[in-house]
Amino acid sequence: MSAGADDSVDQKKQAYFTKLIKLLDEFPKVFVVGVDNVGSNHMQKIRKALRGKGEVLMGKNTMIRKAIKGHLQNNQALSELLPFVRGNMGFIFTKGDLGDIKKIILTERVAAPAKAGAIAPIDVVVPKGNTGMEPTQTSFFQALNIQTKITKGQVEIINDVPLIKKGDKVGASEANLLKRLDIMPFSYGLTIQAVYDNGNVYDLAMLDITDDDIVSKFRGAVRNVACVSLAVGYPTIASLPHSIIRGYKNVLAISLATEYKIPQVEKLQSAALHAPPPAASKPADSGKPAPAAKKEEKKEEKKEEEEEDMGFGLFD
Repeated sequence: MSAGADDSVDQKKQAYFTKLIKLLDEFPKVFVVGVDNVGSNHMQKIRKALRGKGEVLMGKNTMIRKAIKGHLQNNQALSELLPFVRGNMGFIFTKGDLGDIKKIILTERVAAPAKAGAIAPIDVVVPKGNTGMEPTQTSFFQALNIQTKITKGQVEIINDVPLIKKGDKVGASEANLLKRLDIMPFSYGLTIQAVYDNGNVYDLAMLDITDDDIVSKFRGAVRNVACVSLAVGYPTIASLPHSIIRGYKNVLAISLATEYKIPQVEKLQSAALHAPPPAASKPADSGKPAPAAKKEEKKEEKKEEEEEDMGFGLFD
C-alpha cells in the first residue's frame, strides 16, 4: 500500500474518531442497537425515519472502543458503553424523548423469508388450509410429517403445523416449504440492546414504565413504611398523619364518654342535632289512595249520625 493510501486511511479514522467524540459530547442519550440482518436499503429507511430526531452511527468495534477509551478522561461515564461494543452494533444519538425514538426503531422492520441455517427469532406455525399446490407435491409434505388431503385438485393441510421453534436453526426442508407457501415468517430491524441516559445504562424495559406506574409504586412503598412504623411504634413522616388521626379519635371518644366539652366535640354534637331525621318508612299500599279513604270514613260517620237522629231530636 502506498504512503498516500495510508494517509487517506488515517484521515478517515481520525474523522470517524472526531465525529464519534462530538456526538458523545453533544447528545446525552444513546441507544445501543444490534444490526444483524439489516441491509443497506433498510438502514437508509431507518435514517430517514430518524431524521431531525436522532443521529445513527455505525463503525468497527475496535475503532469505537479506541475512541471511547481515549475520551474517558473527559467523561468517565462513557465506560458504561464499553461492555455493549460487541457483535454487529451501532449507536443512535438523540436529545428527544426516548419513548418516541424507541417506537420508531421498533416499527421500522421488514418481512424476511426463513433462510436455511438461520436461527429462528420466533415460533413458526404453518396454518391449515389450501396450499394451492398440486397433488404431486404430497410426498414433500409427507417428508415433513405434515398431514394433508386433496381438495378440489389441490393439497390441503389438515391441521396447523408447528414447524420451527424459537431459537432453533432453520433446516433446508423447512425453508423450502415456507418459500413454496409464500410465507415470510420473520421480520428484521434494529434491536435495542441497551439505553444510555446521562451516564446511566439500563434495559429497554425501563422505557415501558409510565408516570402512573412510578406514582403507584411510590404510594405502595409509602403505605408499607406507614404500616411498619405503626406496627413497631416508631414514628415516621409516612405514619405521622395516621398517628394524629388515631389520637384525635381517641380524644373525641374520651370527651364523649366523660362529657368533657371540647370545641371539636361540640361541633360534632351540633351537627348531629341539626341533621335531618331519617325518612319514615311508608306503609304498605292498601290498593286505595289514602285521601279517598278519609272521605269515605267521613261520609259513613255523617250517615250514621243522620240515621240515629232520624230527624227527631229529643230536645228539639
